[in-house]
Amino acid sequence: MTMRPHLQFLSLETIERVVAEAYDLLADPGVQVHSDRALHLLAEHGAEVDFEAQVARIPPDLARRAVETAPSSFHLYDADGQPVVHYGDDDVHFDPGSAAIEILDHGAKRSRSPVTADFVRFVKLADGLNALDAVATSLICADVPQEIADLYRLYLVLLYTRKPVVTGAFAVETWGMMKDLLVAVAGSEEALAERPPAIFDVCPSPPLLWSEITCENLMDCAQHRVPAELVSMPLAGATGPATLLGSVVQHTAENLSGVTIHQLVEPGAPIVWGGSPAAFDMRTGTPPMGAIETMMIDCAYAEVGKYLGLPTHAYLGMSDAKVVDAQCGFESGIGAILGALAGINMISGPGMLDFESCFSLEKLVIDAEIVGMAKRLVAGIIERETPLALEVIRQVGHKGNFLTAPHTRRWFREELFIPSPVVDRDFRRGWEAKGSLDITERAHRRAEEIIAAYEPKELSTEVVRELEAITLRAAQAAGMTQLPHHRLADSLTR
Repeated sequence: MTMRPHLQFLSLETIERVVAEAYDLLADPGVQVHSDRALHLLAEHGAEVDFEAQVARIPPDLARRAVETAPSSFHLYDADGQPVVHYGDDDVHFDPGSAAIEILDHGAKRSRSPVTADFVRFVKLADGLNALDAVATSLICADVPQEIADLYRLYLVLLYTRKPVVTGAFAVETWGMMKDLLVAVAGSEEALAERPPAIFDVCPSPPLLWSEITCENLMDCAQHRVPAELVSMPLAGATGPATLLGSVVQHTAENLSGVTIHQLVEPGAPIVWGGSPAAFDMRTGTPPMGAIETMMIDCAYAEVGKYLGLPTHAYLGMSDAKVVDAQCGFESGIGAILGALAGINMISGPGMLDFESCFSLEKLVIDAEIVGMAKRLVAGIIERETPLALEVIRQVGHKGNFLTAPHTRRWFREELFIPSPVVDRDFRRGWEAKGSLDITERAHRRAEEIIAAYEPKELSTEVVRELEAITLRAAQAAGMTQLPHHRLADSLTR
């Protein structure tokens, strides 16, 4: 028997009020949708649509029916076709945050634009960190045209990782090419839909607006039954109400509009109730992802998603610090722990700094230790035996030496999360004998060890050629004659 620890911010009555107000917002003022395809779809199903203003007033009953058709759970699959990520119930998984436009080198104070070699190092590291359940397309490479930056990072991930992938498209046109990359790996569109290896983030714009790009991406995901992850992101006090509950109401309305459009395209297609809101900092004009109020909004909207019977996601476990320091540690740790206690199915954030704009390999390694602790926490205190301890305490008696007891050898590995050497638990003299390294130095060494130990993913020559051909065609259309030589990253040192 296990009593799982759980975190709750909202009462059932409050959740019901949040949902009721969100449904009312869908009807008045409605949702602005910059997609004629979506507007016509909504109009055909009973929404009142002003095509000139591009506003759809969505009847609450239409949105409720969409929620009912959306699945309560589904899986993402690894390269071997095994279900390794379960979106549903209170199962908790972690993936690196995305999409960083900067990377912080070890020991540096200034960040820089990442390139292909950085991305390859990142994905090898993320693939080798067992605490991470999926790999994200976390870096935007500056050495390819920005027109193909989204599909290029997916191309690299598919070449190097065995894990499921969290990704997203930056344009209407590139989504189809990214789907083709996934089909090349899956074998067919049917196989892709049956055992999806990836999920796409789709982001409404606050307040209550869908751009053409994100709305088209959302509908394309539904049409091909590729999982979609809604990422609503009101900024409390800036692009959303200043009260935390007010921003949760807006988040709920934006996500409900997404679920409605998505399910009208293909009822039953997998979709996730996610987001990346923040509590706006009035002093600096920034969206702090490490603020406790940001974490509270995330956990609260996840409760709403669970009430509606939908899988959940949040951006947590990240920091607004500019380097890997104490602020970085406590913000990331608090976020990861709260998200895990809230039972959020996918928590995106490890590795991220500076308001989701910068990535650090050393932070990713440290965050993997935090993730391990968070997973152990939600596993709870388990009743291993009956009686609980009566027999072993009697056997050891007053001598008090449990180290030699068979009971200890039987259970300590299952009871304890044993961290890697990144976490220092030695005596001071032992720490000094190992070089007196701080955690960032130990994380750097660990990162280099994992990257060096990476074993190439098994892909057929035909699949590799198809992936390269799709990506090269896109690159050539964007004015690039050949792809960067990413395999040279194998010999790159930092």
